[in-house]
Amino acid sequence: MDRDRSPRDEPLSVVVLAGGQGRRFGQDKTGIRLAGETLLERSLRRMAPLSDDLIVAGGNAAGSEAPDVRWAPDLAPYEGVLAGIAGGLLACRYPWAFVVASDMPFVSLALVRYMAALRARHDAVVPRLEVGLEPLHALYSQSCLPALREALSAGRRRAISFYESLCIRYVEPREIAPYDPDGRSFFNINTPDDLAQAERWLASG
Repeated sequence: MDRDRSPRDEPLSVVVLAGGQGRRFGQDKTGIRLAGETLLERSLRRMAPLSDDLIVAGGNAAGSEAPDVRWAPDLAPYEGVLAGIAGGLLACRYPWAFVVASDMPFVSLALVRYMAALRARHDAVVPRLEVGLEPLHALYSQSCLPALREALSAGRRRAISFYESLCIRYVEPREIAPYDPDGRSFFNINTPDDLAQAERWLASG
C-alpha cells in the first residue's frame, strides 16, 4: 500500500448478494418493491456513491442490466451464500469489496466508510453485534478466496464458516453507534411484516 494513502482512500468494489429464494415471501426477495423500487434497485442506487464497481452476485442477471452494474454467477451453483460471496469477490476490479445482502435497505454509507478505514492488515472487517456477527454487511479482501473455496469444498454453508483462518477486524457496537444509532443498517426484510416496518420507517422520514 502507498504509505501516503490510508485504507479509507483505497478503492472499493461493492457486491450485492441477490441469491436466496425468499421462502417466507413465496418469491425472490430482490423483486419485492419498497417505496416504488425493488430491493435490488434500492441497494444498487444506495451503494453507488461507494464505488464505481457495482456487482450483483448470485440469483439471475435480472436487475443487473443497469449502467455500470455487472452480474457475477455463484462460484458453485446452489451452494448458498458462500458461493455468492466467492463469485462476487472473483468478479471485483478492486482487492476489497463491501458485501451486502440485497434485502438490507437501510445501510449507512457513513458506517461502511468507517469500516473501510479499518482494512489495513486484515482479511475482513465484520460487525459484531450483541446478537452475533453480521457477515452479510461486511468488507472482504480477495485474500479470503482460498478460505471460501476450502469451505465450499468441505460442504460448509454457513456464512461465517470460512472465518477460522482469516485475520478479521471485528467492529463493535460502540463503534457502530455514532454512525447508525438505531442499528437499521442490519435490518433485513424476510417477511411481509418486515416490509411493512420498512415502509413505516420511510413514511416517518
